[in-house]
Formats: sequence, structure tokens, C-alpha cells
Amino acid sequence: MFRLFRVLASTVALTAVAGTAQADPPQLRLPTRPKQTVIISFDSAREISQWKRSRALAERTGAHFTYFLSCVFLLSRDARDVYKPPGKSAGKSNIGFAASKQEVADRLEQIRLAAAEGHDIASHACGHFDGKDWSKADWIAEFGQFEHILENAYSINGIAPEPAGWRDFARGAVIGFRAPYLSTSKALYEALPAAGFKFDASGVSQGPALPPTVNGITRFALPQIPEGPKSRPVIAMDYNLYVRHSGGFERPSKAGEYADRAYQAFRAAFEAQYNGKRIPLELGFHFTQMNDGAYWNALERFADEVCVKADVECISFRDYVARQKDGEKQTTVGG
Repeated sequence: MFRLFRVLASTVALTAVAGTAQADPPQLRLPTRPKQTVIISFDSAREISQWKRSRALAERTGAHFTYFLSCVFLLSRDARDVYKPPGKSAGKSNIGFAASKQEVADRLEQIRLAAAEGHDIASHACGHFDGKDWSKADWIAEFGQFEHILENAYSINGIAPEPAGWRDFARGAVIGFRAPYLSTSKALYEALPAAGFKFDASGVSQGPALPPTVNGITRFALPQIPEGPKSRPVIAMDYNLYVRHSGGFERPSKAGEYADRAYQAFRAAFEAQYNGKRIPLELGFHFTQMNDGAYWNALERFADEVCVKADVECISFRDYVARQKDGEKQTTVGG
């Protein structure tokens, strides 16, 4: 009888242990994965309506953008002679100037609001000249013109009042550059660190690539991505799609088709990284509404879908560089 009791007791104990193990299994730690980074930027940043539209897109998706500003749009026509481009007479520009003092005031307000919202204000130089043959001194002069015009934009144009802290912002906020026409040279890369820049986004790569840091400058590159029925590579920028689709001429009747092609290209490039190595994906745009706004429509559709994902971050170049400087790894998700 005593032996039978011991057997029953042992059976009950084993059952209790087994039950406990089944009810509270050890937690498995899933391998961490970096969030997929997407970096969206805009060149020239002219039209006020597009400033507002981009900021609204950022607000609803949680994104931060980089705006590469051309400083001639901070000068009214009456003030254009303030700009003195290298090797050219004062007041020359390949892209014109602001139409009026009021337009400058409106643009300055958009810049101020965007910066306050956490967006990155960067330099696209001033007159949109091809500087491939410029010397280091020429580039330093152009950067000096940009800084002077940005810092003094209110007083140059007779706009009052100047917001408190504006000059401190103008002297310290701009740490990035993208060359007009993506035209670079040895002289440019010598001038960038001398002028205090921390990143350049003028490169082009065969596909998404991690940016190297050379002489203190983090060098980003717009990737070539597959596009269209034959998946031919194209630089991931609206202007290059515009040339691919319609030869650089407006074809508004095909805007829907072009928007869908652009969206599909953006999404395929995203999915390749999202499901793969999760290398940051860079996409470039202008404020110009090419092919009746096809590429902005594609951008909004894309950002509305991916920037809201828990394991995706749509951040600026400045954000990315700041993280690297702090020695942080890409934000991770998972266990």
C-alpha cells in the first residue's frame, strides 16, 4: 500500500511539473532587425504650395524630409544683385529669383515652420550653375553667398519683423549639400569640409548603398532602381523619371500611367530592401509638378503606405548623420 502511494505521489508531481512547463514555456528571443530607413528629399524648394503639401504629408505619416534650398529664391528681383556667383556678373541665375518680396516672406515662413517641425534644411547652392569646373575657392565663395543670403534674407528684402533666433538658425542648421545637376568634382569635395558641411547627397549608385564617410563628409547617393515593363534602371528622382517617361516634355494625358509606374518602381525598390538587407532607400524630388504632378502623386501614395509602418522610419539626411555621429546603430525592431 505504501509503495502504491509513492507511485501515485510521483505521478502527481510529474504531472504538475509538466503542466507548469506547458503553461509557462521559456520565451524565445527573436533576432533583431534594423528598421527600414527611407530618406526623401526635395531640390530647390521653390513653390509655396509644395512646401505646404510636403509638410502635410510629413504630418500625417510622421516623416522628416530634407529640403535642398536654392538661395536665389530668397531674393526678390529687386534684390537679385546681392547674389554674386563665381565667374559671373552679379544677379545671374539659371533658375531665376523670387517673383516678389511677399513670395520671399512666404518662403521664409515655410522654412521656419519646417525647421521647427524637425525637417532638415540643406543647401542646393544658389544660382543652380554646373560647378564641375569650379575651383575650391569658387565653391567656398558660393557657399559663402548661400550663408550670407540665408542669414540676412529678412533685412536684404526689407521684411519685418525678423523672427527671434533666425540668424542662429541660419548659421548653424545647414550641414548638408546636393550639387545642381548632381555635378561633382575633387574641388567640391575639398570645399565641403572647409565650409563646415557634414554630408553631401550628390552621388549616384547602382542600387541602394550604405553611405561612406570621407574626410568628415558622409556621402549619400541616389540609387538606380528598376522601372517600367523591362525593369530598366533609372535614378530614383522625379526628373529622371520624367525624362524616361516623356522625354522631358509634358504629357498630362498619361499622368495616371506615369504615376503608377513611378509608384511601382518606388514600392519594388522598397520591398527589395525591406525583405532583404534593409539598406536605406533614398528618393529625390523637386517641387515642380512634372507630367501634371504624376511623381508627387506617386510619392504621396508610397509615403502614406510605408512611412506609417512600425518597422519603417522615414527620416532626413540630417537625422541619419546625427545617429551615425552618436555611434548609434540603425534603429531595430523585434526581440
